[in-house]
Amino acid sequence: MSQKNHIHLIGICGTAMASLAGMLQERGFRVTGSDAAAYPPMSTFLESLSIPVAQPFAEVNLDPVPDLVVVGNALSRGNVELERVLDKRIPFCSLPQILHDEFLVGKDVLVVAGTHGKTTTTSMLAWIFETAGLQPSFLIGGIPENFGRSFGLGEGKHFILEGDEYDTAFFDKGPKFMHYFPDSVILTSVEFDHADIYNDLDAVETAFKRLVNLVPRRGRIVAFDSGDNHGESIDRCLQKAFCPVERYGALDLSGDRAGWRIANLKLDEERTSWSVLRNGKPWADFNFPLGGEYNVWNATAAAAMAANYGISKEVIAKALETFRSVKRRLEVKAEVNGITIIDDFAHHPTAIEQTIRALRARYPQSRLWVVLEPRSNTMRRNVLQDALARSLALADQVVVAAVFKSEAIPEAERLDLNRVIAEIEKRGKQARILADADSIVNAIAPELRERDVVAILSNGGFGGIYEKLPQRLRQLEVKTPRVKELGAQTLGVKT
Repeated sequence: MSQKNHIHLIGICGTAMASLAGMLQERGFRVTGSDAAAYPPMSTFLESLSIPVAQPFAEVNLDPVPDLVVVGNALSRGNVELERVLDKRIPFCSLPQILHDEFLVGKDVLVVAGTHGKTTTTSMLAWIFETAGLQPSFLIGGIPENFGRSFGLGEGKHFILEGDEYDTAFFDKGPKFMHYFPDSVILTSVEFDHADIYNDLDAVETAFKRLVNLVPRRGRIVAFDSGDNHGESIDRCLQKAFCPVERYGALDLSGDRAGWRIANLKLDEERTSWSVLRNGKPWADFNFPLGGEYNVWNATAAAAMAANYGISKEVIAKALETFRSVKRRLEVKAEVNGITIIDDFAHHPTAIEQTIRALRARYPQSRLWVVLEPRSNTMRRNVLQDALARSLALADQVVVAAVFKSEAIPEAERLDLNRVIAEIEKRGKQARILADADSIVNAIAPELRERDVVAILSNGGFGGIYEKLPQRLRQLEVKTPRVKELGAQTLGVKT
């Protein structure tokens, strides 16, 4: 596709699509894009690259006619731009297709896959390779603070990327990661998710089995070992491997089959430290400023893969110690009169539980609020409803917004918020439903007090609540107000 000049991306504000836009521009293409709505961090990221984003979708956005159109996987028939592309036979492709053809051919491809932890682990792995001087290329579904952007085209031979199990495009319903043909894979977890495209856990496992089956014999897979029934899905997927497989996990859970085991874990308020045993023998001690046990698992996976690529444990330790985080992963957005407001991307019960436990360790004396927007295709459905209630009940105060675009979900499948709230209250916690961001801000702002921590969980813009809540708290300040904006300070990352 190197002969193409102008490439237009429909749905450009998705994390992967925005990253692809930057990569294509860096390769010398003229890049334009369009989306229904743009919000940080990807909107500001594209603005920083001077890539024009047209809003909303419209046929005129395809004038002049581009040489190639990349169709985002969130797009479906009926989109006005997509319909014009099909009517006029404008050449088009998917993101994974152009990514493979234009960037991955000839590279040593390392893919990080799994239901949870992809973004974090990919970011850590890329930073380890960068610290080692290997100049990797990378593509990540978030913005790692160490790099300041979600992609990089390095001079080295390695391409490190986040492998998503979601479908590729309206015309290609297979997982995106099947286009990447990895040389090595990190597999962090396999759970049921993406209820809009997978019928059940068996279907999810089938996708990951196919990924595992793609890795060549000379490659390597590093996979999590939970040591309990939750790990059976990964075990079944790994049966399709033809390459060496190494497992990582906690010392007291994974037993002897995990070659990489975590010991001496200390989750302090300011720092996390742990030791890694390799094949039962002490190998290295690590520490970093992130919170949460799940981040230790992610870091250990990245360390194990890096060691297999010849990177020394000393370099790995240096990289992890200086690893900062990823935007929208336990990112402290503001502190207003001692009230801490945190933005997190968690939108699956397992991820929500991990987030809350990490915050408990970091703020042991604080009252913890969780404000959730049920927005993802899985979260809007009742398939994980009971698990959601259990995870939310780990907080002190729970506020849930109305289900995002609930009318798009059949009523029989829709998340029953009243039932979720009732289950939380049975566990002795206070919970309520409020319509939207404005209602939430107006209701909770007067109730917040010094040392409270408010974790806002959503995989979308959530009606601008991240800006509205600090603003409202400032208005309520009475005497000697102290407002500290923290921007990119982050406590930990997950996905």
